[in-house]
Amino acid sequence: MELILKEDIIGLGYKNDIVNVKSGYGRNYLIPQGKAVIASPSARKVLAENMRQQAHKLAALKAAAEDKAKAFEGVELVIPAKVAVTGQLYGSVGASQVVEALAEKGIEVERKIVTMGEAKRLGDYEAVVHFHKEVEVVVPVKVVAENAPAPKAEAEAPAEAPVEEVEAKVEETAEETAAAE
Repeated sequence: MELILKEDIIGLGYKNDIVNVKSGYGRNYLIPQGKAVIASPSARKVLAENMRQQAHKLAALKAAAEDKAKAFEGVELVIPAKVAVTGQLYGSVGASQVVEALAEKGIEVERKIVTMGEAKRLGDYEAVVHFHKEVEVVVPVKVVAENAPAPKAEAEAPAEAPVEEVEAKVEETAEETAAAE
């Protein structure tokens, strides 16, 4: 079933797109909710005329979306979460936590324009913010343990000193073993 979308639906399409959907989804959800209309020949002509008349407005919307996207340059999120010993999260980190973390950084976005696969383990993920059908921003998200200590300068130092200490202890043990025999 071909439909013309009347509003953006993440995962399906954007306003004024013609999309193919299953009949039940179209008849039982999209059309009754006012999110789409059937793509009849007359509806297609009306859509083409509206698009021609609104071309300059669409360019302005795209420019506004690009300006919003500039606020995300260099933004990286670190989201603390409760973690089991195995590294598995209690629950998951999703788009709503990303929106909250962005709000803490002073960037307000709507929850419905952010998509992210559910993060159920510690690690690096990506969230996508959809401002416009041609303007999307990928935000790197790092999920860390809530009680994890902050990395210290000592951790960045070369690990050669502890290796030398271990080697010295191994030599001492070898000498003591040889002396005992």
